[in-house]
Amino acid sequence: MSKRTYNRRSDEEIIGDLQNKIRKIENRIESKKRPDSAVLKELPKIKRNMARFSQLCMDNDRSDISNTVQGFLATLEAQARQETRPV
Repeated sequence: MSKRTYNRRSDEEIIGDLQNKIRKIENRIESKKRPDSAVLKELPKIKRNMARFSQLCMDNDRSDISNTVQGFLATLEAQARQETRPV
């Protein structure tokens, strides 16, 4: 059995990793401060239900409704990615 080799990280690599962690935590804190965070939290549930409904429409030969649902879902996702500014 060969001896295990270790690769020590330099101080710059350690600092870079810690800065990335800090950035992720700051982004998470900012997203929690958004006034629409409750809306964004429920979005995955809505997406799952709408995808399930869209598939049901396709299974029952209603592609027109399925396409409408998919279009609405795409618009909803695009709007959720935009950050709203208070007026």
